[in-house]
Amino acid sequence: MIKVNSVSGGQTSAFIMANFKADYNIFQLVRTDFKDCLWMNGKDEKTRQLISDRIGMEFIGTMEEDECIYTILDLEQYLGQEIKINTSYKTFEKMIEEHGLRSLPSPLRRYCTEELKLQIAFEWWQTITDEIVEMRIGYRAKEMRRMKSMIKKCDKNRHLPFKHIIGQKETKKGTQNIWQETYWQKPVFPLIETKPTWKDDIKKFWKDKPIRFAEFNNCVGCFHRDPLLLKYMWQKHPNKMQHFSDFEKNRKYKNDTLKADDTMTYERIKKMKLTQMLTANDFSECDSGYCGI
Repeated sequence: MIKVNSVSGGQTSAFIMANFKADYNIFQLVRTDFKDCLWMNGKDEKTRQLISDRIGMEFIGTMEEDECIYTILDLEQYLGQEIKINTSYKTFEKMIEEHGLRSLPSPLRRYCTEELKLQIAFEWWQTITDEIVEMRIGYRAKEMRRMKSMIKKCDKNRHLPFKHIIGQKETKKGTQNIWQETYWQKPVFPLIETKPTWKDDIKKFWKDKPIRFAEFNNCVGCFHRDPLLLKYMWQKHPNKMQHFSDFEKNRKYKNDTLKADDTMTYERIKKMKLTQMLTANDFSECDSGYCGI
């Protein structure tokens, strides 16, 4: 069975890549075409062009932390293994536009991971094989609940399906998509089996190694994040967070909010008063959001 490591840009998935050799390592890149989110503010055009060449389309920037690109390139150099950078034809903005609502992903409409992470990995798989692959998932020992939730979606062989469009048909109401479920991966959880600890094993493993890790993986304004971490992101990535805020202001459905109700918005988080300046040390990698794919 082909083995695949899905690298998210964080230290945990990088630890799996370093310690559990796979046939393929993949990274799903979330792109933006928003010029104010130009990667590294235009200070490293050589690397930005390198990524453009590798993905076969223009790379303006990402809605994740810019440093995640350095993480991927450093891991390749240090471990001597290629990481296939996959990305959608959709930018972050195009994804929202296609939903026709000018509305951000939210607890009620959690489509971002599906479209910009899982679908891209699935489409890459279709170019490689039509057989089930072993997909390493970076859940740690304390994330048993998440593991059980994923296993529930599997069949009796613990194979996981992906629901995708295979065509369209005409109905009285117009064009309708034809959907199909395809079984494509068997998720495995090496960190739950080996039970490494975050500080004593994973963080220690990367200490003093030449890898420039982003402080957090996943989109900077991810709705999964605690408001305090989003406040930190306002401090660190004001242009990207303003982008999230602008989409939220223009949403069509007013119940489509950042959290369970409309009392917490990106703008309100921006205006939060703090007694001290936040730093990355106030959070852990587990605060970064949930997709990590």
